[in-house]
Amino acid sequence: MKNISVRIKDIAEKAGVSTGTVDRVLHKRGKVAPDVERRVLQTLKEMNYEPNLIARALGSNKTYNIAALLPDPSHDAYWWAPKDGVESAEKALKQYGVQVQQYLFNPYDVNSYIEQAKRITQSGTDGIFLSPIFYRETMPFFSQWQDQNIPYVLFNTHIPEADALSYVGQDSYQSGLLAGKLIHYGQSQPCSILVAHIDEEISNSAHLLKKEQGFRDYFRQNDSGGAYKITVISLDHSKKDEFDSKLDEAFKNDPEIKSVYITTSKAYMIVAWLEQKSISYVKLVGYDLLQPNMDYLNTGQISFLINQNPKGQGYWGIHQLADHLIFKKEVAELKYLPLDVVTRENAAYYALPDTVSERHSVEQ
Repeated sequence: MKNISVRIKDIAEKAGVSTGTVDRVLHKRGKVAPDVERRVLQTLKEMNYEPNLIARALGSNKTYNIAALLPDPSHDAYWWAPKDGVESAEKALKQYGVQVQQYLFNPYDVNSYIEQAKRITQSGTDGIFLSPIFYRETMPFFSQWQDQNIPYVLFNTHIPEADALSYVGQDSYQSGLLAGKLIHYGQSQPCSILVAHIDEEISNSAHLLKKEQGFRDYFRQNDSGGAYKITVISLDHSKKDEFDSKLDEAFKNDPEIKSVYITTSKAYMIVAWLEQKSISYVKLVGYDLLQPNMDYLNTGQISFLINQNPKGQGYWGIHQLADHLIFKKEVAELKYLPLDVVTRENAAYYALPDTVSERHSVEQ
Protein backbone atom coordinates (compact mmCIF):
# COMPACT_ATOMS: atom_id res chain seq x y z
CA MET A 1 0.00 0.00 0.00
CA LYS A 2 1.45 3.42 -0.95
CA ASN A 3 1.91 5.94 1.82
CA ILE A 4 -0.26 8.52 0.12
CA SER A 5 -3.33 6.26 0.29
CA VAL A 6 -3.12 5.61 4.03
CA ARG A 7 -5.72 7.67 5.89
CA ILE A 8 -6.44 8.02 9.58
CA LYS A 9 -9.74 6.22 8.87
CA ASP A 10 -7.76 3.25 7.46
CA ILE A 11 -5.59 3.13 10.56
CA ALA A 12 -8.62 3.28 12.84
CA GLU A 13 -10.42 0.44 11.06
CA LYS A 14 -7.42 -1.87 11.14
CA ALA A 15 -6.64 -1.08 14.80
CA GLY A 16 -10.30 -1.41 15.80
CA VAL A 17 -10.50 2.06 17.33
CA SER A 18 -12.12 5.37 16.49
CA THR A 19 -10.51 8.02 14.31
CA GLY A 20 -10.45 10.29 17.36
CA THR A 21 -8.28 7.78 19.21
CA VAL A 22 -5.84 7.63 16.30
CA ASP A 23 -5.73 11.42 16.25
CA ARG A 24 -4.97 11.54 19.98
CA VAL A 25 -2.11 9.05 19.56
CA LEU A 26 -0.65 10.89 16.58
CA HIS A 27 -0.73 14.28 18.27
CA LYS A 28 -0.01 13.02 21.81
CA ARG A 29 -3.02 14.78 23.27
CA GLY A 30 -5.73 13.38 25.50
CA LYS A 31 -5.72 10.07 27.39
CA VAL A 32 -5.40 6.75 25.59
CA ALA A 33 -5.15 3.38 27.36
CA PRO A 34 -1.58 2.02 27.10
CA ASP A 35 -2.64 -1.20 25.31
CA VAL A 36 -4.74 0.78 22.82
CA GLU A 37 -1.86 3.18 22.17
CA ARG A 38 0.50 0.25 21.53
CA ARG A 39 -2.00 -1.26 19.10
CA VAL A 40 -2.39 2.02 17.19
CA LEU A 41 1.37 2.57 17.03
CA GLN A 42 1.90 -0.96 15.75
CA THR A 43 -0.74 -0.42 13.08
CA LEU A 44 0.90 2.86 12.05
CA LYS A 45 4.17 1.01 11.65
CA GLU A 46 2.65 -1.90 9.71
CA MET A 47 0.87 0.43 7.30
CA ASN A 48 3.95 2.63 6.93
CA TYR A 49 1.91 5.71 7.75
CA GLU A 50 3.56 9.11 7.29
CA PRO A 51 1.69 12.23 8.41
CA ASN A 52 1.14 14.96 5.86
CA LEU A 53 3.31 17.55 7.57
CA ILE A 54 2.88 20.06 4.76
CA ALA A 55 -0.89 20.01 5.13
CA ARG A 56 -0.52 20.20 8.89
CA ALA A 57 1.78 23.22 8.62
CA LEU A 58 -0.60 24.95 6.23
CA GLY A 59 -3.46 24.45 8.65
CA SER A 60 -1.50 25.65 11.66
CA ASN A 61 -1.46 29.21 12.93
CA LYS A 62 2.01 28.79 14.39
CA THR A 63 4.68 31.32 13.50
CA TYR A 64 8.31 30.23 13.15
CA ASN A 65 10.69 33.08 13.81
CA ILE A 66 14.11 32.74 12.18
CA ALA A 67 16.96 35.16 12.79
CA ALA A 68 19.36 35.79 9.90
CA LEU A 69 22.71 37.23 11.00
CA LEU A 70 23.99 38.74 7.74
CA PRO A 71 26.81 41.08 6.71
CA ASP A 72 25.36 44.39 5.61
CA PRO A 73 25.70 44.51 1.80
CA SER A 74 26.01 48.29 1.87
CA HIS A 75 29.59 47.62 3.06
CA ASP A 76 30.33 44.78 0.62
CA ALA A 77 28.21 44.07 -2.46
CA TYR A 78 28.91 40.32 -2.30
CA TRP A 79 26.33 40.01 0.48
CA TRP A 80 23.43 41.27 -1.63
CA ALA A 81 23.09 37.81 -3.15
CA PRO A 82 22.67 35.78 0.07
CA LYS A 83 20.35 38.50 1.37
CA ASP A 84 18.26 38.06 -1.79
CA GLY A 85 18.27 34.30 -1.22
CA VAL A 86 17.04 34.69 2.35
CA GLU A 87 14.23 36.98 1.22
CA SER A 88 13.22 34.60 -1.58
CA ALA A 89 13.10 31.69 0.87
CA GLU A 90 11.01 33.70 3.34
CA LYS A 91 8.55 34.51 0.57
CA ALA A 92 8.31 30.84 -0.47
CA LEU A 93 7.83 29.65 3.13
CA LYS A 94 5.55 32.44 4.35
CA GLN A 95 2.48 30.24 3.88
CA TYR A 96 3.90 27.86 6.51
CA GLY A 97 4.30 30.62 9.09
CA VAL A 98 7.98 31.42 8.51
CA GLN A 99 9.13 34.92 9.37
CA VAL A 100 12.77 35.95 8.98
CA GLN A 101 14.20 38.84 10.95
CA GLN A 102 17.43 40.14 9.45
CA TYR A 103 20.20 41.31 11.77
CA LEU A 104 22.73 43.17 9.64
CA PHE A 105 26.26 43.88 10.81
CA ASN A 106 29.30 45.64 9.40
CA PRO A 107 31.55 42.82 8.07
CA TYR A 108 34.60 44.95 8.86
CA ASP A 109 33.62 45.63 12.48
CA VAL A 110 33.69 42.69 14.87
CA ASN A 111 31.89 44.70 17.57
CA SER A 112 28.96 45.21 15.22
CA TYR A 113 28.84 41.44 14.73
CA ILE A 114 28.93 40.72 18.47
CA GLU A 115 26.19 43.28 19.17
CA GLN A 116 23.81 41.71 16.65
CA ALA A 117 24.61 38.16 17.83
CA LYS A 118 23.72 39.24 21.37
CA ARG A 119 20.42 40.68 20.17
CA ILE A 120 19.58 37.37 18.50
CA THR A 121 20.48 35.41 21.63
CA GLN A 122 18.00 37.49 23.63
CA SER A 123 15.26 37.48 20.97
CA GLY A 124 13.69 34.09 21.67
CA THR A 125 14.10 33.05 18.05
CA ASP A 126 13.26 29.53 16.86
CA GLY A 127 16.30 29.18 14.59
CA ILE A 128 19.37 31.07 13.43
CA PHE A 129 20.99 31.41 10.00
CA LEU A 130 24.43 33.01 9.88
CA SER A 131 27.78 33.39 8.21
CA PRO A 132 30.31 33.05 11.07
CA ILE A 133 32.97 35.21 9.44
CA PHE A 134 34.51 36.01 12.84
CA TYR A 135 35.56 32.58 14.07
CA ARG A 136 36.82 33.38 17.58
CA GLU A 137 33.92 35.66 18.46
CA THR A 138 31.30 33.20 17.22
CA MET A 139 32.31 30.12 19.19
CA PRO A 140 30.89 31.34 22.56
CA PHE A 141 27.54 32.07 20.90
CA PHE A 142 27.35 28.50 19.61
CA SER A 143 27.54 27.29 23.22
CA GLN A 144 24.79 29.67 24.30
CA TRP A 145 22.49 28.66 21.45
CA GLN A 146 23.05 25.00 22.20
CA ASP A 147 22.10 25.62 25.84
CA GLN A 148 18.90 27.30 24.60
CA ASN A 149 18.21 24.42 22.16
CA ILE A 150 18.18 26.84 19.22
CA PRO A 151 19.16 25.16 15.93
CA TYR A 152 21.52 27.15 13.70
CA VAL A 153 22.60 26.79 10.11
CA LEU A 154 25.88 28.16 8.76
CA PHE A 155 26.66 29.43 5.28
CA ASN A 156 29.73 30.74 3.47
CA THR A 157 32.07 29.60 6.27
CA HIS A 158 32.06 26.00 7.47
CA ILE A 159 33.21 25.39 11.05
CA PRO A 160 33.16 21.61 11.68
CA GLU A 161 33.41 21.96 15.45
CA ALA A 162 30.39 24.30 15.58
CA ASP A 163 27.91 21.43 16.00
CA ALA A 164 25.54 23.25 13.64
CA LEU A 165 22.34 21.73 12.32
CA SER A 166 23.73 22.18 8.81
CA TYR A 167 26.23 24.04 6.65
CA VAL A 168 25.19 25.31 3.22
CA GLY A 169 27.79 26.53 0.76
CA GLN A 170 30.94 25.63 -1.02
CA ASP A 171 33.56 23.11 0.01
CA SER A 172 36.32 25.66 0.62
CA TYR A 173 39.13 23.14 0.42
CA GLN A 174 37.84 21.74 -2.89
CA SER A 175 37.44 25.24 -4.29
CA GLY A 176 41.10 25.88 -3.48
CA LEU A 177 42.06 22.71 -5.32
CA LEU A 178 39.93 23.81 -8.26
CA ALA A 179 41.54 27.25 -8.31
CA GLY A 180 44.96 25.59 -8.36
CA LYS A 181 44.00 23.53 -11.38
CA LEU A 182 42.62 26.61 -13.17
CA ILE A 183 45.86 28.51 -12.51
CA HIS A 184 47.96 25.54 -13.61
CA TYR A 185 45.91 24.89 -16.73
CA GLY A 186 47.38 26.60 -19.77
CA GLN A 187 50.57 27.78 -18.07
CA SER A 188 53.28 27.19 -20.67
CA GLN A 189 56.01 27.13 -18.03
CA PRO A 190 56.40 27.26 -14.25
CA CYS A 191 56.00 30.66 -12.64
CA SER A 192 55.43 32.43 -9.37
CA ILE A 193 51.86 32.69 -8.09
CA LEU A 194 50.47 35.32 -5.76
CA VAL A 195 47.63 34.33 -3.43
CA ALA A 196 45.72 37.47 -2.40
CA HIS A 197 43.40 37.57 0.61
CA ILE A 198 41.48 40.84 0.52
CA ASP A 199 39.60 42.45 3.44
CA GLU A 200 39.77 39.45 5.76
CA GLU A 201 41.68 38.75 8.97
CA ILE A 202 43.17 35.46 7.84
CA SER A 203 43.77 33.99 11.28
CA ASN A 204 40.07 34.46 12.04
CA SER A 205 38.70 33.33 8.64
CA ALA A 206 38.45 29.55 8.51
CA HIS A 207 37.13 29.38 4.94
CA LEU A 208 40.02 31.36 3.47
CA LEU A 209 42.57 29.21 5.26
CA LYS A 210 40.91 26.13 3.77
CA LYS A 211 40.96 27.67 0.30
CA GLU A 212 44.65 28.43 0.64
CA GLN A 213 45.35 24.94 1.93
CA GLY A 214 43.50 23.35 -1.00
CA PHE A 215 45.38 25.58 -3.44
CA ARG A 216 48.76 24.69 -1.95
CA ASP A 217 47.89 21.00 -1.88
CA TYR A 218 47.05 21.06 -5.58
CA PHE A 219 50.59 22.17 -6.40
CA ARG A 220 52.12 19.76 -3.89
CA GLN A 221 50.33 16.97 -5.73
CA ASN A 222 51.10 18.23 -9.24
CA ASP A 223 54.44 20.00 -8.92
CA SER A 224 56.82 17.48 -7.41
CA GLY A 225 59.82 19.53 -8.53
CA GLY A 226 58.70 22.66 -6.72
CA ALA A 227 58.83 24.74 -9.89
CA TYR A 228 55.86 26.89 -8.89
CA LYS A 229 56.55 29.41 -6.13
CA ILE A 230 53.54 30.52 -4.06
CA THR A 231 53.51 33.81 -2.14
CA VAL A 232 50.61 34.90 0.07
CA ILE A 233 49.59 38.49 0.67
CA SER A 234 46.84 40.07 2.81
CA LEU A 235 45.33 43.32 1.57
CA ASP A 236 42.93 45.90 3.00
CA HIS A 237 41.19 47.92 0.31
CA SER A 238 40.19 50.64 2.80
CA LYS A 239 43.89 51.55 3.08
CA LYS A 240 44.57 52.34 -0.55
CA ASP A 241 48.17 53.51 -0.20
CA GLU A 242 49.07 50.39 1.77
CA PHE A 243 47.07 48.21 -0.66
CA ASP A 244 49.02 49.59 -3.62
CA SER A 245 52.40 49.52 -1.90
CA LYS A 246 52.03 45.88 -0.87
CA LEU A 247 51.27 44.88 -4.45
CA ASP A 248 54.12 47.06 -5.70
CA GLU A 249 56.50 45.32 -3.33
CA ALA A 250 55.25 41.82 -4.18
CA PHE A 251 55.74 42.29 -7.93
CA LYS A 252 59.06 44.09 -7.45
CA ASN A 253 60.43 41.31 -5.23
CA ASP A 254 59.27 38.60 -7.61
CA PRO A 255 59.14 39.61 -11.29
CA GLU A 256 58.17 36.00 -12.14
CA ILE A 257 54.62 36.43 -10.82
CA LYS A 258 52.44 35.42 -13.74
CA SER A 259 49.24 34.42 -11.93
CA VAL A 260 47.13 35.73 -9.04
CA TYR A 261 44.56 33.73 -7.07
CA ILE A 262 42.12 36.00 -5.22
CA THR A 263 40.34 34.09 -2.45
CA THR A 264 37.48 36.57 -2.01
CA SER A 265 35.05 38.37 -4.33
CA LYS A 266 37.48 41.29 -4.85
CA ALA A 267 39.34 40.15 -7.99
CA TYR A 268 38.29 43.39 -9.73
CA MET A 269 40.48 45.34 -7.29
CA ILE A 270 43.59 43.48 -8.42
CA VAL A 271 42.66 44.10 -12.06
CA ALA A 272 42.31 47.83 -11.34
CA TRP A 273 45.82 47.88 -9.86
CA LEU A 274 47.24 45.93 -12.81
CA GLU A 275 45.62 48.43 -15.19
CA GLN A 276 47.27 51.31 -13.35
CA LYS A 277 50.64 49.58 -13.76
CA SER A 278 49.95 48.66 -17.40
CA ILE A 279 50.51 44.98 -16.58
CA SER A 280 48.61 42.72 -18.96
CA TYR A 281 50.40 39.37 -18.77
CA VAL A 282 49.00 38.19 -15.41
CA LYS A 283 46.39 35.43 -15.26
CA LEU A 284 43.69 35.95 -12.59
CA VAL A 285 41.34 33.48 -10.92
CA GLY A 286 38.80 34.78 -8.43
CA TYR A 287 35.33 34.31 -7.01
CA ASP A 288 31.79 35.48 -7.50
CA LEU A 289 29.74 37.22 -10.13
CA LEU A 290 29.82 40.81 -8.96
CA GLN A 291 29.30 43.14 -11.90
CA PRO A 292 32.89 44.50 -11.92
CA ASN A 293 34.22 40.93 -11.91
CA MET A 294 31.90 40.00 -14.77
CA ASP A 295 33.00 43.07 -16.73
CA TYR A 296 36.66 42.13 -16.41
CA LEU A 297 35.87 38.50 -17.20
CA ASN A 298 34.28 39.60 -20.45
CA THR A 299 37.33 41.69 -21.38
CA GLY A 300 39.63 38.75 -20.64
CA GLN A 301 41.42 40.47 -17.74
CA ILE A 302 40.04 37.82 -15.40
CA SER A 303 40.51 34.30 -16.75
CA PHE A 304 38.11 32.39 -14.50
CA LEU A 305 35.56 33.11 -11.79
CA ILE A 306 34.37 30.41 -9.41
CA ASN A 307 30.71 30.93 -8.65
CA GLN A 308 29.90 30.12 -5.03
CA ASN A 309 26.15 30.63 -5.60
CA PRO A 310 25.70 33.00 -2.64
CA LYS A 311 22.01 33.49 -3.42
CA GLY A 312 21.51 29.73 -3.25
CA GLN A 313 23.32 29.65 0.07
CA GLY A 314 20.81 32.09 1.52
CA TYR A 315 17.83 30.35 -0.03
CA TRP A 316 18.70 26.78 0.92
CA GLY A 317 19.96 27.74 4.37
CA ILE A 318 16.54 29.06 5.38
CA HIS A 319 14.93 25.96 3.85
CA GLN A 320 17.19 23.73 5.97
CA LEU A 321 15.86 25.39 9.11
CA ALA A 322 12.26 25.15 7.86
CA ASP A 323 12.68 21.44 7.08
CA HIS A 324 13.88 20.89 10.64
CA LEU A 325 11.46 23.16 12.51
CA ILE A 326 8.27 22.69 10.50
CA PHE A 327 8.45 19.50 8.49
CA LYS A 328 10.50 17.50 11.03
CA LYS A 329 12.80 16.24 8.31
CA GLU A 330 16.27 14.91 8.87
CA VAL A 331 18.56 17.65 7.61
CA ALA A 332 21.91 16.93 5.97
CA GLU A 333 24.82 18.16 8.06
CA LEU A 334 26.57 19.33 4.89
CA LYS A 335 24.82 20.74 1.84
CA TYR A 336 27.61 21.55 -0.58
CA LEU A 337 26.63 23.62 -3.60
CA PRO A 338 28.32 23.10 -6.98
CA LEU A 339 31.50 25.01 -7.80
CA ASP A 340 30.69 26.52 -11.19
CA VAL A 341 33.61 27.68 -13.32
CA VAL A 342 32.56 30.80 -15.22
CA THR A 343 34.50 32.00 -18.27
CA ARG A 344 34.00 34.67 -20.88
CA GLU A 345 32.47 31.99 -23.11
CA ASN A 346 29.68 31.00 -20.70
CA ALA A 347 29.34 34.21 -18.68
CA ALA A 348 26.11 35.24 -20.44
CA TYR A 349 24.32 32.25 -18.91
CA TYR A 350 25.12 33.59 -15.44
CA ALA A 351 24.41 37.25 -16.15
CA LEU A 352 22.25 39.03 -13.60
CA PRO A 353 19.11 40.91 -14.69
CA ASP A 354 19.79 44.61 -15.24
CA THR A 355 17.90 45.74 -12.15
CA VAL A 356 19.83 43.34 -9.94
CA SER A 357 23.24 44.03 -11.46
CA GLU A 358 22.73 47.73 -10.93
CA ARG A 359 22.01 47.20 -7.26
CA HIS A 360 25.00 44.87 -6.90
CA SER A 361 27.42 47.20 -8.66
CA VAL A 362 30.55 48.26 -6.84
CA GLU A 363 32.50 51.47 -7.05
CA GLN A 364 35.97 50.70 -8.29
